[in-house]
Amino acid sequence: QVQLVESGGGLVQPGGSLRLSCAASGSRFSSYAMGWYRQAPGKQRELVATITSGGYTNYADSVKGRFTISRDNAKNTMYLRMNSLKFEDTAVYYCYADVAGRDYWGQGTQVTVSS
Repeated sequence: QVQLVESGGGLVQPGGSLRLSCAASGSRFSSYAMGWYRQAPGKQRELVATITSGGYTNYADSVKGRFTISRDNAKNTMYLRMNSLKFEDTAVYYCYADVAGRDYWGQGTQVTVSS
């Protein structure tokens, strides 16, 4: 069983920045493929970014150039740095991990972009 705990969400003005963190349990964190999804009110959950165990990254077109996903295997933590935030980035952000073909999800953290 893998537990994922997100933190770092909050209220930010358009153009601002936030950094989300996802702390994971387990002794084999470096082998996990991980990522961030988000879900806005009334919309389906969508992929934001992913990072493989080898550090390869992938981003949704809507966040390319503004968001950066990274991981620190020594701290069992994944991050999402979000810059130049827009109103449409408002959503609950979820961390996920693929551990040997099984998906695990965090509880989500709210990001609200508002003036």
